[in-house]
Amino acid sequence: MKPDDPLLRILACPLDKGPLHLLPATATASASAAATAGKDGAAAVDGPEESLYNPRLRRRYPIIDGIPQLLPSSGEQVSDEEHETLLARVAENHTTAGDTAGDHMAGDDTGRPGAPGTAA
Repeated sequence: MKPDDPLLRILACPLDKGPLHLLPATATASASAAATAGKDGAAAVDGPEESLYNPRLRRRYPIIDGIPQLLPSSGEQVSDEEHETLLARVAENHTTAGDTAGDHMAGDDTGRPGAPGTAA
């Protein structure tokens, strides 16, 4: 899935119906997941894969073969440490890929002539 995929605008968390953030697969995620794996190494396998994240509920939903798995039972609760790491990744993704989207969304409130709320 790409950060500018229109599907991301309509996907929502199945539990709170709020927006989800795309977490692309990264090499650093596999290293941090391996370090925090602990149990049987499942987190090391799941960590680097692409996923959608709900920071409000601290739940991560996997994307398998390009298909978001958005059943409530397919989401996993993340630890406090992993939540902080994922928030940093979300912020990083928004600054690298979301700059143009953020500028586009704020375009109507710039005070340009003819914009809503300004005198013409």
